[in-house]
Amino acid sequence: MCSSAARPRRTTSPASPCAIRAVRGRDGRGERPMRLKDRSRRGTNLARRAGPEEGNIRPGGIAPHRPRRQAGHRTGGRPVSMETRAAGWPASETSTIGAVGVAHFCSHFLQLAVAPLFILMRDDLGVSFTELGLVLSVFYLFSGVGQVVSGILVDRFGAGRLLLCGMLLQGAATAAMGLAPRYEALLPLAALAGLGNSVYHPADLSILSHRIAHARLGRAFAAHVIAGNLGFAASPIASAAIGTTYGWRTALLAMGGLVVVLGLGLVTRRAALKVEPQAHPAGGDAAALRAPSFLQVLAMPVVLMAFLYFVLTAVSLSAFQSFSIPALQQGYGATLALATLAASLYQLGNAAGVAVGGMVADRTSAHHVIAMSGLAVGAVFGLIAAGLTAAPAVTVALIAVVGVCLGLTTPSRDVLVRSAAPAGATGKVFGVVYSGYDIGALVAPIFFGLALDHHQPSLVLTIGALALAVAVLTAFAVRRRPDAVPLPRPAEPDPLTIEAPER
Repeated sequence: MCSSAARPRRTTSPASPCAIRAVRGRDGRGERPMRLKDRSRRGTNLARRAGPEEGNIRPGGIAPHRPRRQAGHRTGGRPVSMETRAAGWPASETSTIGAVGVAHFCSHFLQLAVAPLFILMRDDLGVSFTELGLVLSVFYLFSGVGQVVSGILVDRFGAGRLLLCGMLLQGAATAAMGLAPRYEALLPLAALAGLGNSVYHPADLSILSHRIAHARLGRAFAAHVIAGNLGFAASPIASAAIGTTYGWRTALLAMGGLVVVLGLGLVTRRAALKVEPQAHPAGGDAAALRAPSFLQVLAMPVVLMAFLYFVLTAVSLSAFQSFSIPALQQGYGATLALATLAASLYQLGNAAGVAVGGMVADRTSAHHVIAMSGLAVGAVFGLIAAGLTAAPAVTVALIAVVGVCLGLTTPSRDVLVRSAAPAGATGKVFGVVYSGYDIGALVAPIFFGLALDHHQPSLVLTIGALALAVAVLTAFAVRRRPDAVPLPRPAEPDPLTIEAPER
């Protein structure tokens, strides 16, 4: 007999009397004693069912059955059970997606707040469109450079608090632009707004990556993109409506103030955004467990390919969404209404593609195939659209198809980038690759403007289609995750070990 005082906490002999007592419970009651021939087999099975987190054993004495965890099915580091997945989306995940979606909506809502007010601002401030365009250039310059820095800060201090700070900063800076006494005051405020905007992609994608189960990550990324598209759709309407009725200053004050209010509201829901910063282990194994530095991340070929992927898709987006309007009017015989319809259909097609792409991304592991296929098909339809100068209606329809194709790739693209991120460097990777989006949005208008000035409107759509074709190669290069520096993980239990219950 084994006394309770001498009973070992753990034993590697499941057939021993102490192991049987541990399985049956503290008081010796519970399920019937195991026959001798069943001891070894059943003890081993019980040990395999018990995990490092399961410190409690049912009063009956038998460790509760825990289904085998799927690889990657994690939410905040906690295993997701089959029961949770069967019941649908956990409340914690829906809360996280809602909070991140609100933040991304606000980012896009303020990005288009200024441009619809250019005519009103020009007349009031006595400046040219070129000078007002410089305000947007400053915004995107600081947003692009700031994303790289934000990625480092996300990994160091946590994504949730940085996201809230950026949201409040962008809202306050935009509202302050409505109080600017002269044009020169708009430039530093645009820089501050750009810095606030720079935190969204590194922070919110890092939050989703850590808090959403892998089986639902594609749909979560899709919801994130759709929320941003809704911000793009709502912003010009709100800006133009308030500006024409109450003036451009009131419009910027109202829109910036709304984002500040929403940001303060998310402060009360900050638990849904909480992601612990990466801990740096101390001791002899610190070097082996430390997350890669920013320079190490920047030197990874897969990260550079993802960065180029975003540059190229941003060039294509600028061609088909923005510059297609003057290009269709100049060289395709389209009216202003038809050209504007092309941009709207492109956005609608993109949103529909994102919704479908999110479901597809959760049902396949071949995300690079989805991305490459969508980009290739979009490039083909884009080249066809560029050549149909005598059929503007068909060109508009093909532009909408390009939007669908690019939208289908978006959730798989984000999953690819997440998979390419080394352990402990998710924020850095998202910061680097998404800065390519801002760089592409800055550079592309220069070439498209030159094409229109030289009366080559078809070149706009051709460049946009060729950018998608080249992006196919980058998607192929991002298909594999780089050799990452491993993070410390809980030790796996000995398969022949049974946890004794707590006294």
